[in-house]
Amino acid sequence: MRRLLLALPFALLPLTLAHAADEHDHDHEHGSLGAHVHGVARLDMALDGRTLELELDTPAMNIVGFEHAATSAADKTTLALARETLLKPHGLFSIPEAAGCTVTKQKLESPLFGDKDDDHDDGDADEHEHSEIHGHYQFTCNVPAVLNKLDLTQLFKSFPATQTIQVQLVTPKRQMGAEVRPSNPVVKF
Repeated sequence: MRRLLLALPFALLPLTLAHAADEHDHDHEHGSLGAHVHGVARLDMALDGRTLELELDTPAMNIVGFEHAATSAADKTTLALARETLLKPHGLFSIPEAAGCTVTKQKLESPLFGDKDDDHDDGDADEHEHSEIHGHYQFTCNVPAVLNKLDLTQLFKSFPATQTIQVQLVTPKRQMGAEVRPSNPVVKF
């Protein structure tokens, strides 16, 4: 399954490049792949047999409102609440109960969660760096046929600074990409 997710960006590269041509000029210096743009997140989804995988990549600014190490009590609380929300993927991605999906693996990574060497002396050097949050979720679904849409309403409600999610998905029926916004948060497949 990991192979499938790794191949996903290449399978949809023509779509991504076509979309990049339509992007505003402020993104041209970064290119379209891997650009760190506040308000924009990326979600890759793959359904293979009974296995559903979701990978979320987003600037930390979209999730917690900052990208520096949490030092104040308020920042630490915000970070802890965001982490707790991100570790509840059933609600975050509105996975239908009828699909019988259970989480088999989930992992959150971010320098803000202490996943890289956090040397407090380097705080000033890291001040201008972009922090990302990466979530990987794997489910085993008893009735995968029920999965025919991805509803990101709750993700937008939980993290209102997220304005756009670039979704790429691969299912047995199709491969597609979509740009999802709070006003239209559902991708049907």
